[in-house]
Parts: sequence; structure tokens; C-alpha cells
Amino acid sequence: MTEFLSEYGLFLAKSVTVVIAILAVVIGIIAASSRAKKDARHGDIQVEHFNDELQEMKEVLEGSILDKDELKAIHKAEKKKEKEEKKARKNNPPKTEERNKRIYVLDFDGDIKASEVEPLRQEISAILMMAEADKDEVVIRLESPGGMVHEYGLASSQIERIKRKNLPLTICVDRVAASGGYMMACLADKLLAAPFAIVGSIGVIAQLPNFHRLLKKNDVDYEVLTAGEYKRTLTMFGENTDKGREKFVEELEETHTLFKNFVKEYRDQVDIEKVATGEIWFGKQALEINLVDELVTSDQYLMEAAEEADIYLVRYEEKKSFQDKLSEFTVDSSDKVLSRWWTRLTQPRTWSR
Repeated sequence: MTEFLSEYGLFLAKSVTVVIAILAVVIGIIAASSRAKKDARHGDIQVEHFNDELQEMKEVLEGSILDKDELKAIHKAEKKKEKEEKKARKNNPPKTEERNKRIYVLDFDGDIKASEVEPLRQEISAILMMAEADKDEVVIRLESPGGMVHEYGLASSQIERIKRKNLPLTICVDRVAASGGYMMACLADKLLAAPFAIVGSIGVIAQLPNFHRLLKKNDVDYEVLTAGEYKRTLTMFGENTDKGREKFVEELEETHTLFKNFVKEYRDQVDIEKVATGEIWFGKQALEINLVDELVTSDQYLMEAAEEADIYLVRYEEKKSFQDKLSEFTVDSSDKVLSRWWTRLTQPRTWSR
């Protein structure tokens, strides 16, 4: 009996120790996270030199593919070129120290709420403090199917800040810039698109389910009280009227007119009545009707530009608490699992015997 009690006491002591240790770690993480969230800035600007990335990729390939003699010859040629350039600068020093053109690259991946507006405004603010109108360029790699009018209106206003500084602005569309996405894209001095990128959708849409008949069938009353004749034109639960519908459509038409005028202001070469039908076009079609200026991917454009300019990838990284990171990890993991199962269920399978 004494031996049993001794072993049980030892087991209990170990268990309590483990529980206390776990609680201490959890409390410490939460406390540190709370302090970081309270004391730290909202985020930081991150900058990467695109030219260096290209050079690193090239060197990795050379090291894997070429033999020692070929590598030696390349390095010898590079050193000779550097020596000649250094000698030329020494013999003919420039009157003023000239620098390479700088290209600042931003990425905007838009959702229905244009959630990337906050990072975009921070990135643009940082660039505007550094870039020079007569020497530099801003490139935005834009992807968006559009969304809420007021959100994309704000995103477009952020891009307008670049134009007010007279900085050359190039916007690249590799996949899609439709509706609100095109509202942003049309601000470009040079609008580039991949051959199969989707652009356009210059129109306005609103969809609203109505459950009035269902509620009425189940003897459920729903009242909407407003002050102002058009405070609420359509409702999801009340009975909608023809007058309310007419007013709602009128507001859609007014928004569409604003959209068309905005596009016409920045791309006066387009036949606005022809393109503002809500249709979408692929890159080659869009080029024919002046919705874009050139067919080229962002990769090709930047790689060619890197031969003459220094390219910097600029992004704003928000500082996140431990809880935020844990939450994002959980959501991302769930999305991946659901996406994997959806693909398995919907993709056709080919069987062989």
C-alpha cells in the first residue's frame, strides 16, 4: 500500500508539473503577443532588389549546367568588363554623378472589398517620398475581378496620387482587371496585359434576394421604417415596389455614368459607348479596342527593364500578433483542405485498364 501511494504521488507530481509548465508557456506567449501588439508599429515597408534576384537565379543555373572551364571563362569576361568600365569612368568622369533609373514595383491582389488598399496607400506614400518624376517609374502588377464601388474608388484615388507627382505609371495585368479592377488599371500611362488576361466589365451590378413571399406564407410580418422617401429603395425582407425598383435602377445608371466618365478621362482613345457594356475581353481583343496598350507579361517587361534600370519590389507588411498568425494559419489550412476535396469531387477522372 505504501509503495502504491508513493508511486501515485510521484505520478501526480509529474502531471501537475507538466500542466503548470504548459500553462506558463501559454500565458507567456499571450503576454508577449499582447505587449508586441500594444507597443509595435502597425507594419514595415519591405524592399527587395529585383536585379539581385535575377542575378542569383542566373548564377544558380550556370553553376548547375556549365562545367568549370565555362564558368571560369564567364567570370573572366565579367571581370574584364568591370575593369574596362572602371577605366572608362576614370578617364572620362561624368560632370555630375548620374544614377540608374529606378523602377518601384507594387502588387495589388484585389478582392470584393479591395482589402489591399491599406498596404497600397502605405507603399505609395513611401515611394512618393523617394521617387523622382524625371528619372523613375512606378509599376503596379494588378489582379482584380472588381467589387464594391466605394472601395475601388478609394483604391483608384491612391493610384491618382502617383499621377499627381508626374511619375510615369505602368500597370501590368497578367490575369484579370475587370470592373473595379479596370477602374484602377485605366489610370496607367502604359497599360500592359498578357494575351489571355481578362479586362473590361465596365458596368455596374447589384443582386438582392427577397424573402417577402416566404415570410408572408408563414405569417411573419416585417416592417421597414424610414425617414426620407428613398432611404431604402429595395429590401431583402419587405415587399418591394415598382417605384423603389425604378429608383434603384436610376442609382445604378448614375454610378455607371460616373464609371464611364472616369475611364474616358484617363483613356480618351477608347470608344466608351462601345466598351462600357459590361462585357469582358481577352488581352488581344482588348488591344484592338484600345483598352490596353501592349500585350506582354509583367515578367517579360521587368526582365527587359532590368537591363537598364534598378528595380525594387516594395511591399508593406503588417505586424501581426500571435493570435492573428494562428487564426490565419487555421483559415489557410481549412481553405486548402476544402479546395483539395472540391477539386477531387469536381474534376473528371480518367480510368485506364
